[in-house]
Amino acid sequence: MAGPLAGLRIVEFAGIGPAPFAAMMLADHGAEVIRVERPEDLTDAAIAIRRRDVTLRSRAFVAADLKSVEDRDRVRDLVAGADGVIEGFRPGVMERLGLGPAELLARNPRLVYGRMTGWGQTGPYAQAAGHDINYIALSGALHAFGREGDKPTPPINMVGDFGGGAMMLAFGIVSALYHARATGEGQVIDCAMTDGSALLMSAIWSMLAVGMWRDERGVNLLDTGAHFYDTYETADGRFIALGSIEPKFYALLREAAGLTDADWDDHFDPARWAALKPRLAAIIRTRTRDAWTAEMEGSDICFAPVLSMAEAPLHPHNAQRATFVEIDGVMQPAPAPRYSATPLPRPRMWDGVPRPGIAFDATATPR
Repeated sequence: MAGPLAGLRIVEFAGIGPAPFAAMMLADHGAEVIRVERPEDLTDAAIAIRRRDVTLRSRAFVAADLKSVEDRDRVRDLVAGADGVIEGFRPGVMERLGLGPAELLARNPRLVYGRMTGWGQTGPYAQAAGHDINYIALSGALHAFGREGDKPTPPINMVGDFGGGAMMLAFGIVSALYHARATGEGQVIDCAMTDGSALLMSAIWSMLAVGMWRDERGVNLLDTGAHFYDTYETADGRFIALGSIEPKFYALLREAAGLTDADWDDHFDPARWAALKPRLAAIIRTRTRDAWTAEMEGSDICFAPVLSMAEAPLHPHNAQRATFVEIDGVMQPAPAPRYSATPLPRPRMWDGVPRPGIAFDATATPR
């Protein structure tokens, strides 16, 4: 084992989306994560898919029927020797199974019990079904994503499931584990994607408060309203991304793109943006993505080519830093961030081999 979380044991109750990603984060950083799977979900076809599921990497797993009294007892024994739990069911499900926080914390008072839901454990929506798009809609985040005059555009499921959900839960678990080690006191983490996606908008709320943001889509500094902060199509149908906000960076953009007349002055004036954007777009379309990359890459223009998933692992910067790794034929992002004293272990893909001797070790004690 390696990584800053080596020595921790986390029990993950199988689910989809943000809970597995949070567990992956902990496993990436050295924790021993044991995933409790339903036996009916371990068909040959399902295991074949799991072998290529990046979010399930670096786990041991055990099959347990949580409707079985015997299996529930075995899971309780497992959790009694764990530092943390991750579950992503609707509020009340784990309580009905006899695996809720009150029962498990009574047996293991140091336990950190992480609960991942969309709406949270309380509130009028708590029992309603939902997905990322719904959670970020209610939090006010989705309203900000999209272009002027167009409908809100969900940024796939990065903001609710993974940014506002999984990453918040992983941070919460590590924070609560720190507290548990200092005090011997475990606790429950109520991680809601509505709460987390709202929190991710903190900087935008600050800008709104000081008059630097309009509560509209596509008319602001960072939401494609500004001509110097947007993506542009090139002559070959590809795209580049510009983020030339600061005056000294904007001056370099003007030089590289030949923006010489006075119309390009005072780039922070929103009244100019709508007229300047099509003019800049026309200039960018005169050259290929590679030509603009040769002109701007590595400069302080704040430039990058827009790479596809197939292209990103091959870019020299990503290749030099090993930002992506291939494991068992599956290309995937490498664990992040990086540590000087506790380098992270190389991930391993799901191997389809249950380890009941490890998973149901009732002799383990909380650490």
